[in-house]
Amino acid sequence: MYNFFSIIKYLIFSLLFIIISCSSNSSKINKVENIERNVDEIYNSAMQYMDDNKYMKAYEEFTEVERLHPYSIWATRAQLMTSYANYKLYLHEDSISGAKRYIELHPGASDIDYAFYLISLNYYEQINDYRRDQSLTNRAKEAFNNLIRRFPNSEYARDAKLKLDLVNDHLAAKEMDVGRTYQNLDNYIAALNRFKTVVDSYSKTSHVPEALARLTETYFRLGLYDEAKVYASVLGHNYPQNKWYKYTYSLFEDKKNILLSEKTETNKNEGSFMDILNEFKDIFEIKN
Repeated sequence: MYNFFSIIKYLIFSLLFIIISCSSNSSKINKVENIERNVDEIYNSAMQYMDDNKYMKAYEEFTEVERLHPYSIWATRAQLMTSYANYKLYLHEDSISGAKRYIELHPGASDIDYAFYLISLNYYEQINDYRRDQSLTNRAKEAFNNLIRRFPNSEYARDAKLKLDLVNDHLAAKEMDVGRTYQNLDNYIAALNRFKTVVDSYSKTSHVPEALARLTETYFRLGLYDEAKVYASVLGHNYPQNKWYKYTYSLFEDKKNILLSEKTETNKNEGSFMDILNEFKDIFEIKN
């Protein structure tokens, strides 16, 4: 009986030894195979995966280049490509941190402008609906401006300028949305500040005509007619065919018609107000 258990125990230990040995040998073989792979072979394999849209495979290969050949020129290239692979995988935070690491380690690299561009793209791709928080939009704006300032002649700077226009238009839309909300709540001072921001800070966006119209309307409601006329004049001079020009004109025309239709005795105040409306009508003279 004792011999039987001894034999069983011997067989179990032998089997475990064989399994562990095989596992160890397999690991050693894999390591040898990886070491024996040429660095350019691994890098080219990663690039092929990128071309095939297999970004996770590409990421793994680029990482392998860094691990096996950390001091080679291929490792330097792989660092930036790892960041790009993460961008394609929508791993934006990893991509940004990778690009920043590349900038810190290789500040004089010939493709350093692309690292800055990649950071900008990651923020840009995360821009959400203008009615929501715009912190990432502001980061995208800051990153694009940083790229343009540092590398004004870069091919990426040209694209950054185009995307920056879209970013500014998005931020202007946010200001207009908040301004309209304040206006509807009769919080006119807060509304004015938002509309002025659009006119002053986002003057090249598509939201300027509406901002001018809202400024004219809001100042008029506050009884600040001189200020209203200033913005009405700017709107009429720069955007005579815009729908917001016609919208603002119709507001004053409707107000005038209401006064004319009222069957009350005309007093001095009404007459003075009618004069003001006529002045605005002269400003908003729509040409056929």
